[in-house]
Amino acid sequence: MCTVLWFRPATMSALLFSLLLLLSTLCRLGQSMSREEKLKLRNQVVEMFDHAYSNYMDHAYPADELMPLTCRGRVRGLEPSRGDVDDALGMFSLTLIDTLDTLVLLNKTAEFEAAVRRVLKDVRLDNDVVVSVFETNIRVLGGLLGGHSMAVMLKDAGHYMQWYQDELLHMAKDLGLRLLPAFNTSSGLPYPRVNLKHGVRGPESRTGTETDTCTACAGTIILEFAALSRFTGDPVFEVHARRALNFLWEKRQRNSNLVGTTINIHSGEWVRRDSGVGAGIDSYYEYLLKAYILLGDDLFLQRFNIHYASIMKYISQPPLLLDVHIHKPLLPARTWMDSLLAFFPGLQVLKGDIRPAIETHEMLYQVTKKHNFLPEAFTTDFRVHWAQHPLRPEFAESTYFLYKATKDPYYLEVGRTVLDNLNRFARVPCGFAAMKDVRTGSHEDRMDSFFLAEMFKYLFLLFAEEEDLPFNVEDYIFTTEAHLLPLSLSLSTAPRGPSPPANSTSEEELDDSNFDWTCPNTRLLFPDPAFPRNLRDPIRSAVDKSCPRPAVHREPGMGRPPLRAQDFMANNPDHLELLRRMGVSLIHLKDGRVQLVQHATQAVSAVAAEDGMRFMQEMMELSSQQQKEQLPPRAVQIISHPFFGRVVLTAGPAQFGTDLSKSITGVRGFVTVAEPYSGCAELSNAAFVQGRIALLQRGQCMFAEKARHIMKAGAIGGIVIDDNEGSSSDTAPLFQMAGDGRNTEDVTLPLLFLFYKEGNILLEALKEYREVEVLLSDKARDRASIFKGKPLPGILLESSGDAHEEDQTSPASSATLDRSHVSTVELDESAPDNEEVTPEEDVGPAIKRNPEPEEEPAVDKDSSSKSVKAMMADWREDLEAFQQMEKDEL
Repeated sequence: MCTVLWFRPATMSALLFSLLLLLSTLCRLGQSMSREEKLKLRNQVVEMFDHAYSNYMDHAYPADELMPLTCRGRVRGLEPSRGDVDDALGMFSLTLIDTLDTLVLLNKTAEFEAAVRRVLKDVRLDNDVVVSVFETNIRVLGGLLGGHSMAVMLKDAGHYMQWYQDELLHMAKDLGLRLLPAFNTSSGLPYPRVNLKHGVRGPESRTGTETDTCTACAGTIILEFAALSRFTGDPVFEVHARRALNFLWEKRQRNSNLVGTTINIHSGEWVRRDSGVGAGIDSYYEYLLKAYILLGDDLFLQRFNIHYASIMKYISQPPLLLDVHIHKPLLPARTWMDSLLAFFPGLQVLKGDIRPAIETHEMLYQVTKKHNFLPEAFTTDFRVHWAQHPLRPEFAESTYFLYKATKDPYYLEVGRTVLDNLNRFARVPCGFAAMKDVRTGSHEDRMDSFFLAEMFKYLFLLFAEEEDLPFNVEDYIFTTEAHLLPLSLSLSTAPRGPSPPANSTSEEELDDSNFDWTCPNTRLLFPDPAFPRNLRDPIRSAVDKSCPRPAVHREPGMGRPPLRAQDFMANNPDHLELLRRMGVSLIHLKDGRVQLVQHATQAVSAVAAEDGMRFMQEMMELSSQQQKEQLPPRAVQIISHPFFGRVVLTAGPAQFGTDLSKSITGVRGFVTVAEPYSGCAELSNAAFVQGRIALLQRGQCMFAEKARHIMKAGAIGGIVIDDNEGSSSDTAPLFQMAGDGRNTEDVTLPLLFLFYKEGNILLEALKEYREVEVLLSDKARDRASIFKGKPLPGILLESSGDAHEEDQTSPASSATLDRSHVSTVELDESAPDNEEVTPEEDVGPAIKRNPEPEEEPAVDKDSSSKSVKAMMADWREDLEAFQQMEKDEL
């Protein structure tokens, strides 16, 4: 039988109200997760935390944050500006401070003690830098206060931190005093930014000219500032925080009892009048309720309940939470939701309103399952609106609170999904990387401090048993950054500050009907043990109906995951069919390139048209990225008889594998055709490929996959030949091969690309001479360097004896290769070894621009000779093209 509690606390014991809410339980639905399985998941959380924290300390500290893709610290001013996001960085080792109380919760007490010593030794708070008041308050001030709370708790326990003398609290007060100048406004609302050294509005502050701030920015101060006042006995901090909250309450829209998103800090006019529970407002509501829990002041609960009633009347459209206009609350302000609202089900649990919490959380879970993470914003039909995901913890937070309230093992499985997705899609060698696009799985070089401060706290608490915790978490309240403040602060003397304005809410308005003192009667709320599941199932069905899951067995293009730009192959029939369905046309150009054009009206459905627009956007981003990473051309030089280095083919580079520009000698070897020619499967002629350079045909799979297959066969290099007949380097721009979207560090051989006509020269040479040796390098080499240390081929020694004179009897002199696709190299072989002699424009080896006709020895005029003779027709054109490409690169 489920326990039923009715509870009406007295005023001073009201702060226990939230804690008892968390202990209210529903009948368990289904089979619980075993203790062994929970222990395994708890240990996995700890391992993941260790991976993130150790990489920050090893590669980033004392920088504010870790850049996990490049394994270095993010130092403000040394990296390209990210705009307002960088206002969280103050050169005060942000991630370490934000992580202090997480270390204690995860039973890493020794690491915590070492971290505190580092903070006291290394961190300065007087840096000449402009920071966000909001972010610095919740992350740094909150982190210092949470660390102080943990240090005091451990010291009182008698094992650790016996040396501690409130040093973190002294730092917290120093920081609080540095934030106070931001509150010097007529309204009491703080400026959004402050200079840690110079304050605001001074000649050196570089701030103080702003007029607007977000509601959450001004209304998310009270917990940290009140805690600082009560820890130190200095009331000034709590007084300023209360004044800001009073002003926001006074400026609410009186008919709807809602607040806007952005407000003028001087006049109090609403700049943005849209109202919701997500970005810009979210933690304002959170701090009203939590201020009541922490401080025991009825006023905060009264205000929260009035706001909450309006939220449920106008914004809540279960399971959706949609922004409205504060003056016309029945009019929606937008048709999408942002991911920050994911905290709200957890807040509803604290409020005691479990049913809508279950509904909204389930909607968020279904969106998460479709996209692996919550997109930064998503539409009312649950499609991606903004594709980023900076590893936000709000969904994990609500999952923990719902499990705490219901003990439904369903939420343990939700937590397992969060863990699995983080490890599968966000984990990288140097930590966890934010998702740049949840649709493509691309990463951003970013690991915010809140990932360590919040995500691992809530996941650890979700799977931990009571005996796993080093202290009773119910003696603390979580701030919006998940920092731990002790509830015992409510027993401290409240500061004497200014009372609310005379025209604020009257006593009659705040009558007893505005108080919701009682915990919910769970028996009446959930008469059926299956009730939570019955709430979730319709939502799951609604999400599936609006945004169907991919089907396994359907006709091509239907029910499949959308085609991604990085996977697209122009000669794949399935891909072409998917393009057709998305309204995208593919046009082959004469120079070997393909052009993509989308006509949304030609798509088979609106959904397909949306997928097509996203595909085109990804293609543009991919193209832009590849242009930024543009590499110079490479050279394939035929050095075997009868060419001896005179024939150079212009080749495109790969963005992975051996960097030939860093190789003095290049890679030299005989070529052989891979079987299968595509290189998209394990080679059947591995014995012939071993120790050689493999020739491959473009298409059917990713370039990196081809490279891995020939590597497995023992090849020392690879040359991919274009399958588009007629393509040539003299008409097409340089082509470079991109990776497959995954880590390609395992590819350790060079891979070069030849257009069709250049590749055909190599294939014809191989057909005629069977054994063809080539040199893969960044530029063509002179013969002295190619044959250094080896006897020159006899055919060269039969010349006049001067190494720099061209051999008039060499078959290579008479070979009539197609000169439009090769270049001839004639260098002063008396030059020093490895030094390339360049013409006046200094763009490459000296080129014989106008070779004189040479006496042609008698040779067999078979078909092979004819094909070789045909390939020499336009030698000069490619010669000039190769030089021009080198000029462009320089």
